[in-house]
Amino acid sequence: MLFENMKESTSLQLVVPSNLGGQRLDLALQQMLPDHSRSRLQAWIKEGLVLLDGKAPTAKTKVWGGERLVVTPPKNAQDNAFEPEDIALDVVYEDDALIIINKPAGLVVHPAAGNWSGTLLNALLFHWPALKEVPRAGIVHRLDKDTSGLLVVAKTLEAQTSLVRQLQARTVKREYRAIVWGQLWRNGKVDQPIGRHPHHRTKMAVVRRGKTAITHYEILERFGTNTYLRCNLETGRTHQIRVHLQHLKAPMVGDPLYGIGNIIPHKMMTPELREVIGNFKRQALHAIKLGLIHPVTNAPMEWQIELADDMRELLDAMRTTDLPDEPLAPVDFNVDENGLFIGEDDEDWGDEDFDEDLDAELDEDAWDEGGEEDEA
Repeated sequence: MLFENMKESTSLQLVVPSNLGGQRLDLALQQMLPDHSRSRLQAWIKEGLVLLDGKAPTAKTKVWGGERLVVTPPKNAQDNAFEPEDIALDVVYEDDALIIINKPAGLVVHPAAGNWSGTLLNALLFHWPALKEVPRAGIVHRLDKDTSGLLVVAKTLEAQTSLVRQLQARTVKREYRAIVWGQLWRNGKVDQPIGRHPHHRTKMAVVRRGKTAITHYEILERFGTNTYLRCNLETGRTHQIRVHLQHLKAPMVGDPLYGIGNIIPHKMMTPELREVIGNFKRQALHAIKLGLIHPVTNAPMEWQIELADDMRELLDAMRTTDLPDEPLAPVDFNVDENGLFIGEDDEDWGDEDFDEDLDAELDEDAWDEGGEEDEA
């Protein structure tokens, strides 16, 4: 029975009732704490979070009634979601209203399931404690965990409001660089609606009932097996660039969600290129330029950074691969040579409703990441 719930601690102090005598500890605990599964209680016992008469037991330890238990559930990871963390940041620009960050690949922007700590938000709260007074610590748009590049953070509520309105009005200019599979032969625009994938709920897709999404792309270099692109956004839908490039049948190099997996044309690549691509473990997407109207001075401002080192190395390796005299035959990345399923054809998808975006506090164009999502 429960005889005390200590206010100063999350620990629970229990006494094993006599009617549970002769049972294993994990089974007895399951009946004493019915809100928790047996597997969870077993994990707590294994982690030393359960003490039996002051000693660490095992799940198989027998109880006979009258023993005192102290159970200390682990703190919910979500409780630390807005705690400051000493994470180094590359600050490109800062004034009293704005911070421009060069986000590295691998850094999640905002806490979410699976990433409740170690995010850009945690870093911002450490370096600028006053941001705890600004919603989302001043974040107004996102980049995917594995997309690198420029991201703006507001230092005041007024600046955040201005930036949100600029994003809604589509006046924030965002330029990306991408490296894709296959050869594109002319510049163009993808004007295709994007919504939640009807079968894979963690993915987005081109769908008839999706929301308007427009991506402009320009060919910068063309190689034997790849193309280097400049991409500009009119809208900011989740995973927009990645989905639109897949729609062009030019999936992004290294993209774990919308790429071509292991279906890589190795025979057309130099050994050096095969090695570099084999070691490239993220989507080849970099936010290289950002332009906006300063929320205080109303002056137009623009920032541009260098290409990320790993993408520069990838391009250098591609430049050693000779371009063939004749255009390569187009490759259908939906199905590989063995008939393995790679992607879906949206023509057969139904018109069922799609999940609403989870981030409803701000307009989607302000909060969604223009080609990238926190892999949430």
